[in-house]
Amino acid sequence: MSVVMMLTTLFLLASSACKHEMAKAEHNNVTLGMVRDSLIRQEDTIVYSLIERARFPLNPPTYDPSYASIPGFGGSLLEFFVKQTEAVQAKAGRYDNPEEHPFFPDNLPPSLVPHYKYPEVLHPAAMSININKLIWDMYFNKLLPSFVSPGDDGNYALTAARDLECLQAISRRIHYGKLVAEVKFRDERKDYEPAIRAQDRFTLTNLLTFTNVEEAVKKRVAKKAMTFGQEVKLGDDGDKGKYKVDPAIVSGLYADWVIPLTKEVEIDYLLRRLN
Repeated sequence: MSVVMMLTTLFLLASSACKHEMAKAEHNNVTLGMVRDSLIRQEDTIVYSLIERARFPLNPPTYDPSYASIPGFGGSLLEFFVKQTEAVQAKAGRYDNPEEHPFFPDNLPPSLVPHYKYPEVLHPAAMSININKLIWDMYFNKLLPSFVSPGDDGNYALTAARDLECLQAISRRIHYGKLVAEVKFRDERKDYEPAIRAQDRFTLTNLLTFTNVEEAVKKRVAKKAMTFGQEVKLGDDGDKGKYKVDPAIVSGLYADWVIPLTKEVEIDYLLRRLN
């Protein structure tokens, strides 16, 4: 089975579970507790995806346009892989789900499968918010060099596949800020409306910020990186203190990028919420 087909199969399985969750959310009304539960589960996905990417060295040819030399395509192997995978997944209906955001949205083919009626939880303005260009830049220029080893082992297609898994997991988590913002707005509409009408980003930032919650998230993802990423050996205590991905890097990813970018998505959404 090709890597693209394997990713598509995994997506279809995950999509089925996602539809069940969203239908349940619609029936019971979305609550902040439900949203937080989803965000906690998404932490697992992000940590595991980073661990899987760390199996491979940097593999620079994956990102070098001069290496691929694909007829009719001028970009890198990574860009080719992402665009082709997103095209297949678009045909399978991935981007009909409001939680999913493509990295190359232009000219994606339409879905070929029956449309699923997702709950209309978000304001229509949510469709215009996609910060994947920022996420792409952060991942390749800041995050990736910090947790993979230098070198080249020739596994370029697998490297691109693991990169895409990381990108999609991080993107889903950050864009979930739209749902976070919607739930907070519904719960505290009287506090949010004046700031939205005034287009007051500063006040919205203060309303959205809970420092104790953010600190707990950073500590939790670091602990997950320790737990998921330790070497397990029988007959001894393993390599204590040696992890597949440095927990400090995972915590830093949340501190420096995931939490701030999620907040930017929340604010961008709220500023459009009363349109």
